[in-house]
Amino acid sequence: MYDIIIIGGGPAGITAGIYGKRANKKVLVLEANKVGGNILKAHMVDNYPAVPHSTGEKLGELFLKQALDLGVEIKYERAMELIDNNDTKIIQTLDNMYETKTVIIATGNDRKGIALPNEKELVGRGVSYCVHCDGGFFKKKDVAIIGGGDSSIDNTLYLADICNKVYFIYNGKLDVSKLDKPNIEVIANSNVKEIIGDKVLESIIIDKDNREIKVSGLFVDKANVPETSLLLRNIKQTDTGFIISDESVKTNIDGVFVAGDVRTKSLRQVATAVSDGAIAATAAIKYINEKN
Repeated sequence: MYDIIIIGGGPAGITAGIYGKRANKKVLVLEANKVGGNILKAHMVDNYPAVPHSTGEKLGELFLKQALDLGVEIKYERAMELIDNNDTKIIQTLDNMYETKTVIIATGNDRKGIALPNEKELVGRGVSYCVHCDGGFFKKKDVAIIGGGDSSIDNTLYLADICNKVYFIYNGKLDVSKLDKPNIEVIANSNVKEIIGDKVLESIIIDKDNREIKVSGLFVDKANVPETSLLLRNIKQTDTGFIISDESVKTNIDGVFVAGDVRTKSLRQVATAVSDGAIAATAAIKYINEKN
C-alpha cells in the first residue's frame, strides 16, 4: 500500500514525489517513458530560476537525480486505469496493479506538431512549440506562428512585443481583431507546407500562392492534447480533455489530485508545473493525515 502514487515523471510529478518523500510518505512515481516530460524537448531553458542556460535534457537529469537521491521510488510503467475504491485507489499498469491512498495525475500533454519533413530536425534550431519558453531567443527577429486556438492570439501579441515582425498563420475560425498591430501580418486560410533550412530554420512556404517567408523562428501553437486514457474516465474534464481544477488542484474524486500541464490553467511552464507538484503533494499529505 502506497500513500501517494504519482502518474507522470515530468517536473510536476517529480516535484510531487520529492515533497511526498520528504514528508515521510510512501511514494511511487509511474513514468511511461523518461523522467522530464516535455522539458526534454527544449533545446535551451533560460527562464527557470537558478539553472540558467540549461538544455531540457540536462534539466530533466537534475530532476531525476534529486528525486533518486532523496529515495523517491520510480517505476517505468504506463498507468492504464484508475479504480476508485473510496478510501483507496487502484492503479492498473500494463504489468502490475498498485494500491494507494491518494493519486496525483501529472501526465502532461502532447504538443501537436505539423508533421512536415525537417520539422523535428529543426526543433531548437528555429522550430519551437512554446512561445513563453523560447520567444526570448528571437528578439528583434522575424518569426511566424501557426495559430490553432484563442491562446495563440495572446501568444502572438507576446511575440510582437519582442520580435521585429510576426506572421500569424491560421486556417479556421478565429477572432483576430486583437492582432491589429504594425508588426503583425495575419495570413488567414493558409497552412505551412514546407520548412526550409539545413542547420537552422531559414524560411517557410505557405500554401497560399506558394509564398516563401523568411523567418528565424516558427512557433507551432496548435491546441495541445492531454495525455489521457481510462485514467480519467470518471474525472471531470474540459471538452479538449484537460482536467478541471482550480488552484487547489483537487479533482472531483476525493483523494485524486492533478498537477502540471494536464490541468486547466493559463500558463504551462516548468515553473508552474513545479508549483502544481508542490501544491498537489501537500494537499495529498493533508488528505492522508486527516483520514488517519
